[in-house]
Amino acid sequence: MLPIILASSSPYRRELLGRLAIDFGCSSPDIDESALPDESPQSLVKRLAEQKAQAVAADYPQHLIIGSDQVASLEQRILTKPGNNENAKAQLSACSGKTVTFYTGLSLLNSKTGQQLSCVEPFSVKFRVLNEATIERYIAAEQPLDCAGSFKMEGLGISLFEKLNGDDPNSLVGLPLIRLIDMLKTERIAIP
Repeated sequence: MLPIILASSSPYRRELLGRLAIDFGCSSPDIDESALPDESPQSLVKRLAEQKAQAVAADYPQHLIIGSDQVASLEQRILTKPGNNENAKAQLSACSGKTVTFYTGLSLLNSKTGQQLSCVEPFSVKFRVLNEATIERYIAAEQPLDCAGSFKMEGLGISLFEKLNGDDPNSLVGLPLIRLIDMLKTERIAIP
């Protein structure tokens, strides 16, 4: 069995992968995460997940390397990590009462054989109608400045939603475990 590396510095992804009770290491890939001109959200996250896995492959030549990336899309406009309170307020105001689709790219690279499996897992979220006071309380409580779409699903973010629609709620946090388990099985990794 090849050792597993998570090509990510995300504590959220690390925590999710830890739920599978498998041994793994982490390595932070250094890639340009900018979207290409006219690149769709789906194409962007698939490309970035694949590039993240490939970026650490030279350091881990006999490993299974997991790459993942996520973007939120509102009316085909990509919502990035807000970075500050004002951007988070603007994002959540724009999402108020609307459906946002989160696309999570996932890639599993066998660096020994070069085989790479990839997919994009969509998950839609219908936001409640949010007033300014609700948005400000939420941002103050959770500080979701490093999260695509300005919310943390694993915390109070659930209070912002009216409805969720998708196959794997883990993809909202950043790592679609159901699809990852399927990919790992192709590499003879049994879970549990």
